This record gives sequence, structure tokens and C-alpha cells, in this order.
Amino acid sequence: MFKNNIKIAWRNLTKRKVFTAINILGLAIGFGSSVLIYLFLTYHFSFDNFHENSDLIYRVVTEEQRDYIDYEASVPPAFAKVFREDYNYAEKVAKVVSWENYQLNVGEGTAGKSFKEDAVFAEPDFFEIMTVPILGNLSARSLEEPNTAYISESMAHKMYGDGNPLGKTFLFDNKETIEVIGVLKNTPKTSVVPEEIFISYVTLEKFNDFTAQETWGGISSDLQCFALLYPNQNIAEIEEVLAELPKKHRPESKNKHVYKLQPLSDIHFNPNYGGINPAVLWIFAIIGLFLIAVACINFINISTAQAFYRSKEIGIRKVLGSFKQHLFWQFLSETFVISLFAIGIGVVLAVLFLPSFNNLFELNLSIYSLLNYRFFVFLFVVLAVVSFLSGSYPGILMSRIVPVLALKGKLKHNDTGGSTTRKVLVVTQFAISITLIAATLIISNQIDYAVNSDLGFDKESIVMVGIPKELDKVQLNSLKDRISQIPGVTKVSACLTSPGGAVNNWGTSIKYHNRPEFEEFSIQAKLADVNYLNTFDIPLVAGRNYFENNSDSIAEVVVNEKLGEKLGVATPEELLGKQITANGGYINATIVGVVKDFHDNDFTEEISPIFIANQTRWFDEIAIKTSGQNIRHVLNQIGEHWSNAFQGYIYEPRFLDERVAEQYETEQRYLSLSKVFSALAILIGCLGLYGLILFFVGQRTKEIGIRKVLGSNIANILALFTVDFFRLIVIAGLVATPIAWYFMELWLQGYTYRTQIHWWVFAIAIMAIMIITLITISYQTLKVAMANPVKSLRTE
Repeated sequence: MFKNNIKIAWRNLTKRKVFTAINILGLAIGFGSSVLIYLFLTYHFSFDNFHENSDLIYRVVTEEQRDYIDYEASVPPAFAKVFREDYNYAEKVAKVVSWENYQLNVGEGTAGKSFKEDAVFAEPDFFEIMTVPILGNLSARSLEEPNTAYISESMAHKMYGDGNPLGKTFLFDNKETIEVIGVLKNTPKTSVVPEEIFISYVTLEKFNDFTAQETWGGISSDLQCFALLYPNQNIAEIEEVLAELPKKHRPESKNKHVYKLQPLSDIHFNPNYGGINPAVLWIFAIIGLFLIAVACINFINISTAQAFYRSKEIGIRKVLGSFKQHLFWQFLSETFVISLFAIGIGVVLAVLFLPSFNNLFELNLSIYSLLNYRFFVFLFVVLAVVSFLSGSYPGILMSRIVPVLALKGKLKHNDTGGSTTRKVLVVTQFAISITLIAATLIISNQIDYAVNSDLGFDKESIVMVGIPKELDKVQLNSLKDRISQIPGVTKVSACLTSPGGAVNNWGTSIKYHNRPEFEEFSIQAKLADVNYLNTFDIPLVAGRNYFENNSDSIAEVVVNEKLGEKLGVATPEELLGKQITANGGYINATIVGVVKDFHDNDFTEEISPIFIANQTRWFDEIAIKTSGQNIRHVLNQIGEHWSNAFQGYIYEPRFLDERVAEQYETEQRYLSLSKVFSALAILIGCLGLYGLILFFVGQRTKEIGIRKVLGSNIANILALFTVDFFRLIVIAGLVATPIAWYFMELWLQGYTYRTQIHWWVFAIAIMAIMIITLITISYQTLKVAMANPVKSLRTE
């Protein structure tokens, strides 16, 4: 019976080619979008699930409780040793320090090559915890010796080609020669530590004193601590025991530490510790459902609209002995055939657009991810659900048709679904599109507000270049002088980091003036030379700039207004002349100036209290203000002087405004997502509207002819069809506005500094849908409106 139904369904569908094509295309776009979203979701849910004993692997994290709670995916450097040796909770404990974008030199002379990669300094037990397979028999050399490294298969090929990499060396950061002692099997990008170069942890002391030492003085965000616990441990009890460690090792610190054990499965999904917000995944899933729902609505509308013209066919089938259930399954079979074709086309569309999707979200999704039973189960479930939802309602309606009325031509339109149901479905479709358009506009407004607002400093035409090795003051000043003489360069400053879009944040506790204890809050240090304020155009509101510092100590500092606010000082002038102590007493300086507040973080966080001081040994960057003219030549000239000072290093200039914009990469992706899926929802909706208007025009051809004979013009006839749709769009707007407003208000609450949701956003969304609807229905309507009325009146 099923096979016979499919054959009949195929014959019926080929008779209605236009409507069939519209239904297939609409469903195909919905299916294709759902396949891409499926890939995106499975990619994120596959994070860190490939390690053995993954349910026993935990990362130790810190809650820093001051005037607010700060979440750090790290612990003090000394924590791992204490947890390993003083307690019996974990089988293995290991530290890793991750560094981004460091230079590697492989080979020498013309055959040599230089490039930048991320690297990890790892303790040997890390590979016992994460069980990353090491190729070959390398048990004789673990990662305990200084200046040794493991690299991945793909990195080995990149560095040394097809040759054997074991025993070969590379120069790391132009400082230390590292020997390759092991090759790791390639791990997925979904690993908790996706880097491909692992250097022995003992080598770290040659690069960074703080993280290499066993100290409880502070936390570096580069450092992570992993533990493989023994089975059947009580995590709450362990955390209670760990609560005693700060009292023992940090008794005088006002920055209270609370150490927590974070399961491996939580690392990727906890936004407090740098993971993705699960709400993002829900948004993707809901948008996928929206698109499928819009496609199903199209199908139902077009199918019920055609039901009136198929009434005689139904009547004849019933007279010849077909029962209701036979007719129901017949129409369900037609839906299944359409859905089957659509899902095939949808998968092809998903594969074709996968590279663009990967570029948009900086992913590495592969079509090979589709070649597994889970994907085929997903396709089958989607196919079954869509076929049932789209086909059951038209099937029920058509099976209820009274054969006598159908054959006598006395059937009314309400007998085949009625206009009310169709209007509700169209309103739902319009409401989804309006919601997506409004969300797109609100996200765009917030990003524009964040990027283009006055940040309190100048970010235009400023080039940032790194200082890859320490220069003494004479060498650094000489380099700045040479750069400042380049035509087109107006200002030059050496600093730890820029005012905003910072890559090197340095927070520290402070003690103010004669107060006996350290403050509850931390302060951000912006170490820089005396040209810093002038280069970034940061205005003073009280006092003066600090003077050039010729010693290793810091004698004078400039602070921002926020510090005075946090200290409870009434005016900026009251801060002048007061002493602050920071960095564990290493800094003991006088406040000589107060600058206007500037945004050192993105708009999700408050402006930090800040001090700015001169300390050459901490400078990591040079900020170069340019006129903006002939910029390529200016960059080349800067590169020549820079390369002479830092021979063997890769020159990588970055514009500050680009760095600031990068803080909103996630929001930019949200915006791109909204644009793409709004366009798809509108496209699917337009296909449905085209199908409906095709039906309505055919249904009212004779009426149009009569109206033209009676004097109606083209505008009157166009209004005949558009006014009803415009009413539905207004109703959809009234439904969509509070829904979109509510959810976007929730999203905006994540920003400390935010734009407002304006009424005109929803007006634009509604008007856009009206214009798109008008364009969609105009062609068919105008074609009939301009036709000879005599021909229209002869239409059966």
C-alpha cells in the first residue's frame, strides 16, 4: 500500500510543478540550515569527550572575592605541588602554561623558516591525565628535561616535512633551542588544550620567573592546573579542605581566594571561565526550529490553498471507495516525497555553504562529520517530524471533504481549511521574520555603540608593534627617535599595553596613603613612558604628568578618576600628593596627576581603577600615532627600523582600532548569524507568499476582470491583494515586538554600557517585511491586472 501511495503521490506532484517546486525549495533551505546548525552543535558538544576517564578529570579554578567576584581559570603557581604532595585526592596533578603567537625558527640560512604558533609549557603528568597518544616507543624520555618538547604530527610535518623529527631542534622566541623528543597523535581542535607544541615545564624558568616559581603571591591567566582524581571522590568535601589553603599561604591578602574543582565537561560551557555561553547554543537551536517552522507553514498554506481545486479529485476518490484514512495517508505520502527531495537538496546546500559557514564562525567543521549514524538518525527524525507536521493537517482537511458537495461544485473555501487558520500561520511566519530583523538591528546598534563611542582615548591611526625582547633605556629611546623622524609619524610611546583592547592586563592590590590595610579592590597597571598620555590623547583633569624615570623604581604615578571613586575620595585634587603601595610593596609612589576615565575593557565590564607609571623593563609594545596618509609606506619605514633593533623577529604591526573591534568578535558573529538566518527566513517566507499569491490570483482572475470593466485601475487591483497581507504584517508586528524586546533586553543586560532599544527598530522591521511582501506579490498581481479583462472573464 505504501509503495502504491508513493507512486500516486509522485504523479500528483508532477501535475503541480510550480507549487511542488516552491514547497521543495522552501523545505530544502530549512533542512540545509538545520544541517549546518546540527554540525555547529555537535562540534561544541564534542569538546573534551575523547579523553579516557574524562569524568575524573578536573581543572582547578579560583574565585577571587573582593568588592566583586572575579572568576579565574587558574590558580597560584604553587598550588599544584601542594595539592599533589599534601593531599591524597588525585592520582595525577599537572600544571600547564599556554602562550599565544610566539615565534619559532626552524633550520638556518635560505632553508630556514620562521612562523608564529601557540605553545604550552607542560609538566610530564599532563600527558597521563589527558592521555594524548605518543607515537612510537618513547617511554625512555618523558617531558622532564629542560629544553625538550613534544609536537603533533601535523606540526612535525609543517616544521620538518616528511623527515623524522625526533632529535631535531627549533629556536623558540629567538632565545632557547628546543629539542623534539616526541611526536603526539593529532588531537581534535575540540581539545581543552588544542595547541600542537608542548615544551617541558622546567624550561619556563628561562622565560617567566613568576609562573616558573612556587609562589602564592598571585595568579597568571596563562597557567592552568589539571587533576585526575581517584574514583568516588566527594567534590564538595575536597573544596572545603582547599578553602583552608589561602588562610595558610595568603593570610594577609585582602583578595580572598576560593578554589573550585571544575569538571572537564563544564570547561567549554562555563562563560565565567572563558567557555561558550550555553544560551548561544540554544539560540542556534531555536533559530533552526524557526526556519523549519517557517518552511512547514509555507507547505501547509500552499497545500490547503490548493485543496479547493483538488476537491473534485477527492470526491471522485471517495465515490470509488477510498476511506478517510486512505486519503490521509495519500496526502501524507505526497508530503513525504516532497520532504525527501527537499532534504537531499538541503544536505547538498549545506555542504556547498559549509566553507563560508566555517569562515564566518572561525570553525573547522567537515562534511566527514556527517558520515555517522547519529547524523542519519537526525535526518530521519527531522524528515519524519516535518512530513507529519506539514502533511497531517492538509491530509485531515482533504479527507473530510464531502464528495457530493465537491462533485456538484458547491464546496466552500472554509471546507478546505478556511482563511482564519491560513491567516494565523501567515502571521506566525511574519512574526518570526520581524523578530529576527529586529534582533539584527539591536545587535548592530550595540556593536556600533561600543566600537564608535568615545572610549576616552584616541584609537584612530595608531599602530601597535611588539617589543619581543628587553631593550635598555638608551636602545629603546634611540628606536623611538628613529621612528618619530619618519614622515607621517606624529607621536611615539613605549608601553606595557594600550589603554583599551589590551592584551597584557596586569592587576594588583594597592594600599592607599596612610590606610593600614590593602583595599578590597584591585587596580590595573598601565606602565608607559611619559609620551603615553599625549600619544593616546588621554586628558588630565588634575595635577600633571609624571616625569621621566631614570631608576628601576617607580616614584610617580598618574591615576584615573575611577580610583578616586573606589577610594571614596570627593575630588580628583584630593588624590594629588598621596602615596600608593602596589605589587606587594615593589611600587611605592606618589600620585602626581589624575586623568579622565577611559574604557580599558569592553563594554560588558566597568571601567577599572588604573594607575599609569614609567617602568622600562615592563614595556611590551610601541604605540605609533600616524597622520593616516601614505600608511603603507609609513608601515614599511617603521618595519625597517624595528627589524634592525629586533633582528630575527617577525614584524607584525596592528592597528589599535582593529584590536578594540576584536573585543566584540562574538557579537559580530551574533550579528552575522542574525543577518544570515533572517535572510533565509525571509527567503522561505517569500517563496510561500509567491505560492499563495499565485493561488489567490488564479482564484480571483474573473473578479479582477469584472473590476477592470467597472473602472478599477492597476493601483486598485494591487491594493486588493496587498491590503490583507499588510494587515497581517501589522498584527505580526504587534505579536513580535514584545517578544523581541524581552529577549533582546535580556541580552543587553550583559553590557555595563549599552544602547537603548528604540521603537523605530520594530517599525523598520515591519516596514521591511511590508516592502519585501509588496515586491514578492507585485509580479503576479500586475500581470493579471494588466491583462485584457475579456480574457479574465472567460477564465473558468
